[in-house]
Amino acid sequence: MNTFEEIYMIVRTIPRGKVASYGQVARLAGSPRLSRVVGYALHVNPDPDGIPCYRVVNRFGEVSPAFAFGGGNAQRELLLADGVEFDESGRVKKEYFIETKV
Repeated sequence: MNTFEEIYMIVRTIPRGKVASYGQVARLAGSPRLSRVVGYALHVNPDPDGIPCYRVVNRFGEVSPAFAFGGGNAQRELLLADGVEFDESGRVKKEYFIETKV
């Protein structure tokens, strides 16, 4: 399995109502320094319906200002539809991040 396939496999496991950071996905893939590679892999996501890349946010809980699959506010709207809540500054609340044991 190549790195992108590993990333896609991990992102598929993020449950509805949860998010992960790029760094968390990189750590789960066994390469904590590959956060930017995670971002690139998700940018070229071959299956947006099957690989919920919108569930990956930055380490501060911020959504992408230029979400690749629908524009700036689309990621936030998809997360809200999943049941994810945001704080008053527009960041995903901490309790919605997955727990990682790596």
